[in-house]
Amino acid sequence: MEHPRTRPAQHGPRRDTPPRPPTPSRSPRPPGSSGSPLPPQAGRAAGGGVARSPRPARPAGVPQRRPAPARRPVPEPAARRLPNPRLTGLGGGLFCALVMLVLGLLVAVAFGASQTVYGVLFLPVCVLTALWVREGDLLTAPVIAPIAFAVGLLPLADGDGTGGRLMGLVTGLATQAGWLYGGTFVTGLIVLGRRVLAVRTVRTVRVAHQRAANNRPRA
Repeated sequence: MEHPRTRPAQHGPRRDTPPRPPTPSRSPRPPGSSGSPLPPQAGRAAGGGVARSPRPARPAGVPQRRPAPARRPVPEPAARRLPNPRLTGLGGGLFCALVMLVLGLLVAVAFGASQTVYGVLFLPVCVLTALWVREGDLLTAPVIAPIAFAVGLLPLADGDGTGGRLMGLVTGLATQAGWLYGGTFVTGLIVLGRRVLAVRTVRTVRVAHQRAANNRPRA
């Protein structure tokens, strides 16, 4: 019985495969260089951020530009407005009565107790009272005006004693009823106009809020 022949293993390179090219040798490092390689994060700063390159030096002779100072806005002069206080009903009554009393004393001294001059001065006081009373007490202004007219007419009333002063006051109210009714009527007109304007403003604001609420997108 014949045994198959085993072929001895060949440790050398085969003849049919081409030989490998020789690997090039590494170039020697330049003298003075350290043998340890650079760390992978050499380009980063110690705090973790990217290291910034230094700014180039400014050439000599070039002046350094300073940032322009910020200009502050010039405050505009406040518009001159007339005094617009808001008086309560009691405050409006005291204001109108005191002013008319002072005017009555001045007329008695300077104009010979002329009730006509007093009636003319009553009109602007009524206008100021109607403009300066707040909206919640507008209805008190037409009531205040005739009372203040009677208070200011006391220094102008003719008569001796308390009874004579009262009779002179009644006579002055009767003779100067035109100025009294005119001032009260002017006060009522101004109060009515302010009331209508306030109601329209409230309605406009309500309509604007309602439209804004309707235009909002619903979730």
